[in-house]
Amino acid sequence: MNDSVKAPSASHPLAARGNLYRAAIVGAASLKGKEVAEMLNERNFPAADIRLLDDDQSMGQLEAMGDEISFIQRVRAEQFENVDFVFFASDEESTRKNWKDARDAGAAIIDLSASLENEPGASVRSLWVERERGQIPALELQPGPCVSAHPVAITLALLLLRARKAGAIRRAVVTIFEPASEHGQRGMDELHQQTVNLLSFQSLPKDVFDVQVAFNMVARYGQKSQPALDSIEGRIVRHYQKIAGADAPQPSLLLLQAPVFHGHALAVFLEFGGPVDVPALSQALIGDHVTIPGAEEDSPSNVSSAGQPDIQVSLKLDPTQANGIWLWAAADNLRISALTAVECAENMMATRPTGKIQ
Repeated sequence: MNDSVKAPSASHPLAARGNLYRAAIVGAASLKGKEVAEMLNERNFPAADIRLLDDDQSMGQLEAMGDEISFIQRVRAEQFENVDFVFFASDEESTRKNWKDARDAGAAIIDLSASLENEPGASVRSLWVERERGQIPALELQPGPCVSAHPVAITLALLLLRARKAGAIRRAVVTIFEPASEHGQRGMDELHQQTVNLLSFQSLPKDVFDVQVAFNMVARYGQKSQPALDSIEGRIVRHYQKIAGADAPQPSLLLLQAPVFHGHALAVFLEFGGPVDVPALSQALIGDHVTIPGAEEDSPSNVSSAGQPDIQVSLKLDPTQANGIWLWAAADNLRISALTAVECAENMMATRPTGKIQ
């Protein structure tokens, strides 16, 4: 099949100068892969060619790329030839299997699977948080894999770095509600099928979670489930520490699997060193990528945050702790992951003044 071709948009400054790139999405049929493709189109990423790649099961599937319809092709080493940027939105196994082929072909690697964070030269990044800290790292001519930070780590880093501007934070405790979409389409399908089967008194499929998640809240998956919930929680902590910095507040975390399909929700308790100035805290939190809905608007939720690029937050004073306040936050996990990955690629363009368009 012919490579997929996306017509370049002249509205991007690099495209206006004639600097066009080739990109590839590995795991193009996954939820994250589809979100990355949509984000590339929304941000007018200056790519004249975006190759959609996945495993044999998805080969030949049609996917929309802006106004174009493209075929998903099998992942092969030759597909990375003359490609500038490769987004790995596949599962961890597929990323580990294929990423070196892309690297050896000279492509910059953007990893949404977090399987490459321990590779030499790899960096966990969020441009949102780097701009908040005023510490965008110096670019390398041959950068290692860029790992897109976990969306919860990004959410927490933005909220806690901004909250401390309103006063010293003595304690931060966070409960995170994990959606099924973090396990891809298979997780979404299993939650749906469990819900249907429970209502019809049938046995439950447990191939993904190895435990009942429909109409249920769990702090641990079954033994056969991979990755374990504890390992996801550990990834959030690691990514938070890497992007927020050593001087950021260090929160205590509890990750729970919620019976919801999409979107993270977080309950964040903050204890300050003195009485909480709610208006000052609200003003500190509001800014790029963070909104506080008004009284006439919907409260932050999985539904209200779906498809939105911003983190939605509400505040509530703790009635028993004089210096305590609760933040209730909701964010679209897939959108934040995709936007983070595409921004990383845009930032890396400075190391590639011209693309591989022949």
